[in-house]
Amino acid sequence: MATTLQPHPRVLILGGGLSGTLAAAALAPHGNSIDIVERHPLPDTPKPRRGLPQARHAHMLWSGGADAIESLLPGTMDMWLRAGARRVPIPNGMISLSPGGWYRRCWPEAQYLISAGRDLFDWAVRVQALALPGVRLLSEAEPVRLLGTRTRVTGAVIRHRDGTEEALEADLVVDATGRSSHAPGWLTELGVPTVAETVVDAGVTYASRRYKAPVDTADWPVINVQADARLAVAGTAGTILPVEGGAWMVSLSGTRGGEPTSEKAQFTTFARQLRSPLIADYLARAEPLGPVTVARNTANRRRHYEKTRVDGFIALGDSAIALNPLYGHGMSSAAQGARALRDLAANSDITSKGFAGRAQRAVNRPAAAAWLLAVGQDAAFPHAIGKKPNLADRLATGYINRLITTACSDFTAVEALTDVMTLQGTGVVLAHPRVLLAAIRGPRLPPLGGPALTSTEEAVLLGRPLPTPKP
Repeated sequence: MATTLQPHPRVLILGGGLSGTLAAAALAPHGNSIDIVERHPLPDTPKPRRGLPQARHAHMLWSGGADAIESLLPGTMDMWLRAGARRVPIPNGMISLSPGGWYRRCWPEAQYLISAGRDLFDWAVRVQALALPGVRLLSEAEPVRLLGTRTRVTGAVIRHRDGTEEALEADLVVDATGRSSHAPGWLTELGVPTVAETVVDAGVTYASRRYKAPVDTADWPVINVQADARLAVAGTAGTILPVEGGAWMVSLSGTRGGEPTSEKAQFTTFARQLRSPLIADYLARAEPLGPVTVARNTANRRRHYEKTRVDGFIALGDSAIALNPLYGHGMSSAAQGARALRDLAANSDITSKGFAGRAQRAVNRPAAAAWLLAVGQDAAFPHAIGKKPNLADRLATGYINRLITTACSDFTAVEALTDVMTLQGTGVVLAHPRVLLAAIRGPRLPPLGGPALTSTEEAVLLGRPLPTPKP
């Protein structure tokens, strides 16, 4: 039975991006007023906005995240798809070279992902969230400090575009300002002990470019060449995502010592140096639509707010746990965190003592699972900074690598890994007796000598006329 709320609980959300608007959706049924403070103006359509440089890179929303968003804001999925986003089945909708070899594509759909530009993802969520009763957007306003004491946050001071400052009181403050959050320093100013941080940084640099696809992207697969952390060289990887507007969003990446650059002439050259030249071969058939954009702020960074003892404050998304974008878990883990916040608020008084601590632990759980996936891989790359793998880490990584190799020809392993990667299942899935047996048994078939392409995909690759569709 839900606890009766105070008459007028007020929620203040710092940051109007995806995490902030999802937080609004989670708390709108449980607060009388929800104010979202956003530094930049937000467009009414799926257009680029200031303050979101990562929008120019490839974004995947795994099914675990998509399902969470749909549960928070029903109808969002339909908005994405009607605007041109692609629903890609996994594993049969992916051409993927893993560290263990090429994946086969003869399996039934295990999960899915949504492929679209980040601007489209954010727009649909923003439209839905801002339509909820009690939700208000304060754009072109910047939070500058928190209000309260060392035991409870009671609001924040915001600075408007004209330079004037305003103190906004709140029963609950949610920090969704992202990687660049100033909240640790603001809390210290209130007397809260320094928030501990854990950082694992493989030095990943991203270079991305949009292309006009040479083929209809409606049923086009995701193409993914993964890095292999077992090799004593920099880890390089690349992805082609089919997105709205008949385009491919292409992102290439390299860890410290093997980074891509912003030089246009070097983009395809870098792609040809991956573990397979497949992406470069496809790019030779496509038309560039813009410059190469580079991003370097990709470290895995975890701020341990769950260890602080301060009421009235929660951090969500990258503000709490920022993940290397290589694995595509940022949006999905934030969405699952917001759903966990909603579920906790449904049975709690959001103004009560101890609620913030319970909420922080709840929103951290899905992000913590994604954190383990990311740092387990990144810590193994040469020149990575941060915690080094211990014996237990190396044993776990060895088991995962065995599963990855097995998954190239075994659906049990494919399904288990896909459930974990899409955040539909936890790591416990990988310890199921069926999965353990599959790993012990190993690959059932010889490795593929190359990617499993359909006749259409092969025709595009070779520059040949497309086959006539069957009636």
